[in-house]
Formats: sequence, C-alpha cells, structure tokens
Amino acid sequence: MNANVIKLDNVRKTYEMGESSVHALKGVSLSVEEGEFVTVTGASGSGKSTLMHILGCLDTPSEGHYSLGSEDVSSLSREDLAEIRNKKIGFVFQGFNLLPRTSAAENVEVPLLYSRPLESASIRKQKALDALNLMRLDDRASHHPNQLSGGQQQRVAIARALVNDPELILADEPTGNLDTDTGREVMETLVELRAKRNITIILITHEPEIAAYGTRIVSMKDGLITSDSSNQ
Repeated sequence: MNANVIKLDNVRKTYEMGESSVHALKGVSLSVEEGEFVTVTGASGSGKSTLMHILGCLDTPSEGHYSLGSEDVSSLSREDLAEIRNKKIGFVFQGFNLLPRTSAAENVEVPLLYSRPLESASIRKQKALDALNLMRLDDRASHHPNQLSGGQQQRVAIARALVNDPELILADEPTGNLDTDTGREVMETLVELRAKRNITIILITHEPEIAAYGTRIVSMKDGLITSDSSNQ
C-alpha cells in the first residue's frame, strides 16, 4: 500500500454571509494515496470548489483536520500555507494563467522564483526546459502564449505545475476552455504523466467523460461525498 498524500478527517467549511451561514462542506473525510488519479465531480454548489481550495492550502477548514503528507496543515498561518503551496502543490487552472508577454520557458520558471530564489538562473532555465520536454513542448520554449494553441498553453501550465517536483497536482476544470479533441489530448497527457512519474493528481470537473479518465471517481452533492468508487 502506498503512503497517503492527502487525508481529510471530518472537514467542515462554513462561510458567514451577513446574518446567515453557508455550510459549503458538511463533514468530508477522504484519503488519497500516492500515485492515484482522483476526479471529483458534482453540480455547481456541491462543494467541490471549496474542497479544492482546502486541498490547495488556499483556505482552511472551519472544523476537522487536513494532512498533506505527514503534516497537519489545517490551522497553519498564511505564510506557512504559502510555503507549502510553493513547494508541495502544483496547480493547473481552467484559464491557463500564463503571463502574456513572457515565453513558455519563462512562464514555467515562475514557481522557481518563489520556491528557490537562490538558485542560479541557468539551473532554473534548465528545469523549465526539462519540464517542457516532458510535455513535448521543448520546441515551443521561446514562444509566447499567443503563439500557442489552447492545448499547448495548457501543457505549458502543466509543465509549470511540475517544475517544483510537487507531491500533488491539483487541476481545476483544466479542459473547460478547450474543444473536445484538445481536451482529450490534455487528459491523455495527464494520464501519461501519472504513469511516468507516479504523481498524485486530483482533478475537479463537471463533465462525466473527463471524470472517466481518473482511476477513482468521487462525487459530491450539498457539501458531502455521495460516492467514492474505483475506476480501474
């Protein structure tokens, strides 16, 4: 059995909206082992985005515990959470979030500027090129985002997520801005990446055909996990 990368224990998240309370998560428990590819599905308002924010250390639980690896990160300071995000988590978003006037290689380097500021520019550049090569984009390293297709931009974003050798990749609707064929290519890239690197991936989607790429499918409704099944 592989070690747990993620362990949530009865996590609740409540937002105060004026005089009312919104219970976004109502007691979620979840364990994810190293090398799993978990897709999380659910309608708008199901709690999956709140879950992603907590998993990504962008928010903290109102109650319960969240362990990332061996560390309980439930109540860490903003500064400590930021450090964990930089070193242990790679993010892939629906909108790519690439810097428009910056080359693909320089975009991939950005996380290294925060996590390893003392590293030499030549080492950072080589790590970025290695990540782009893994995404079969080494011949596009000097191209700016507007010179790349949507699928290529998303693969640059995946390379950027990988450059720090994170324990976890979190992907939030990564195919949402792509056509069907390009979305399929991006998902196949993630499947191949998991096979090569045994990296742990958690992906949020509302599309059943995208969820089917996961080795495990978790469904949410009204702030609760309603099903959790193997898809291997």
